[in-house]
Amino acid sequence: MAHVQQRLGVSERRACRTIGQPRSTQRKAHLVRNDEAALSTAIIRLASAYGRYGYRRITALLRAEGWRVNAKRVQRIWRREGLKVPAKQPKRGRLWLNDGSCIRLRPQYPNHVWAYDFVADRTVEGRPLKMLTVIDEFSRQSLAITVARRLNSDDVLATLTELFVEHGPPAFIRSDNGGEFTAGVVRDWLRRIQVKTLYIEPGSPWENGYNESFNGKLRDELLNRELFNSLAEARYLIEAWRQHFNQVRPHSALGYRPPAPAAILPLQSSNSAERRAGGRTLRLNRQSSERSQQPGKESFARRFDRSDRQVGGLWRVHHERAGFQLARRRGNDLRGDSVPVSVQRVDDAADYS
Repeated sequence: MAHVQQRLGVSERRACRTIGQPRSTQRKAHLVRNDEAALSTAIIRLASAYGRYGYRRITALLRAEGWRVNAKRVQRIWRREGLKVPAKQPKRGRLWLNDGSCIRLRPQYPNHVWAYDFVADRTVEGRPLKMLTVIDEFSRQSLAITVARRLNSDDVLATLTELFVEHGPPAFIRSDNGGEFTAGVVRDWLRRIQVKTLYIEPGSPWENGYNESFNGKLRDELLNRELFNSLAEARYLIEAWRQHFNQVRPHSALGYRPPAPAAILPLQSSNSAERRAGGRTLRLNRQSSERSQQPGKESFARRFDRSDRQVGGLWRVHHERAGFQLARRRGNDLRGDSVPVSVQRVDDAADYS
């Protein structure tokens, strides 16, 4: 505006009218907020730590740190600092029938549909790494990432056994047609505990879209950025990333909230107790420590084999081929802690005689 006034020799009023600039905007002084520098530093710090995150996910992380900021302001600073937004991935269409129904079973609640798949990588010396990823399609939570040099159907059974004890068995489990998933021993074991299998069409990985998307994030945010010197290092870094994915990383499909944020839950047991603090009586309603089951559903041990015996207060579940024993203690814990669960190897089948 000053340049136009100087060149044409006109007043500010006429110059603003000529170029269509409101005089209020012209006279308003530019104000810089006191927290502008601190916010810019925080945005650059988060963008450097999470190089594949865009400004919307950075905004969610800032709010989690206590900043009261909207996405537009973050975007303005993002552009001013020259930060690059990661390129969007092309969207894939769903499989629809002529009547408008969808072939793929949609998850309706947690533990409704799980999905698992394999991811491959290598250490610095060229030796292979194989990862088994298991997710809950409804909550987007990463339930487990098993890392080893080789994985077969026995390792799949071991991973599922630990997850079924911790979270309970799902209604369905989705996978491709790999030999580790279609093995007869795996299908028979899942059928015995009433878990239905959902196998996708051969050569159609998009039908297992939730797990494929998770595997892409794992490779993009971790595997493509890290060099693994050993198997132990790979297990540590992958597990740390899994915890970050579940507890910290904002998920766009969940309103930029993490799938399973870390939280402190009150202890629960079957008794009620009273505590006094500062002269006040606090009554804690303590419920059963056993995992609550949905109406009409049996516990995992009973669904696996109703003929299993109760020996010394332990539920024992045995798989003859894999040789795994699942021991679960029963009874009430007076302190309200969770029921202790252990998975151990059985080398002598005579233990069940």
